[in-house]
Amino acid sequence: MSNENIKTIELRSNDLTPDEPSELAPSSLNRSIHEFDFNLICEYFSNVERQGPGSPEITLKALSFIDNLTDESRIADIGCGTGGQTMTLAIHAPGRITGLDLFPEFIHIFNRNAERLNLQDRVKGIIGSMDELPFQKEELDLIWSEGAIYNIGFQRGLNEWREFLKTGGYIAVSEASWFTDERPAEINDFWMDAYPEIDIIPNKVAQMQKAGYIPVSTFILPENCWTEHFYAPQIAAQEKFLTKYAGNKTAGELISNQRHEMQLYDKYKSFYGYVFYIGKKI
Repeated sequence: MSNENIKTIELRSNDLTPDEPSELAPSSLNRSIHEFDFNLICEYFSNVERQGPGSPEITLKALSFIDNLTDESRIADIGCGTGGQTMTLAIHAPGRITGLDLFPEFIHIFNRNAERLNLQDRVKGIIGSMDELPFQKEELDLIWSEGAIYNIGFQRGLNEWREFLKTGGYIAVSEASWFTDERPAEINDFWMDAYPEIDIIPNKVAQMQKAGYIPVSTFILPENCWTEHFYAPQIAAQEKFLTKYAGNKTAGELISNQRHEMQLYDKYKSFYGYVFYIGKKI
């Protein structure tokens, strides 16, 4: 999912009533995903394993930079979605994991997945907001957030979440970033409208250091994290969704918006992508 603070979502229940299809204006294609109906977004992304770019291999690569985890460690996955990456973490890392997400249906699926993998004794999903974390100061050994910190903002998240980490604890987040200082106007305007905090990698690393972390590792997510693990699974989900909501203008616009985002990535992937930033609290 991309691109703006999730708290800006408007609950427009009337959008769920069928409407006549119409030609989509260019402005509708450039709408942030979070400008669409809360329930439609939740239902659509509940039908895919991942709600953002990534892969099990990349989760494990990021985890390889985290040390000193034990059975007593406390881990929080903030903006966990349905828990695709969380379950990978739980299988390969010790400790107790709390997944937090604003979408109740995501948390329902998250806990169902934990039970299916027999992880429910140490993995639990809870409904909550990332700007009001339900943890104690210096309670956590690791804060994880794949493709979700943008909801609160990279700098704000790093600064506010730091108080919940123990000294020497780690934060590992993936964040939309520019790969170049300059880029074509079409993709620049798209991202600056959707997420003005997007920036080049060196500036993101500097922000992490300024927030009180030692930068430990930074690496770009490979293309297959977008194509194979995020966009490809959506194809079948889109057809199913459009069939269910045939004639629903808002549902159609939501899918058109997602397809437009896929086309932009295919066209401009050399200029931007997700980057994992891993830091250790000083």
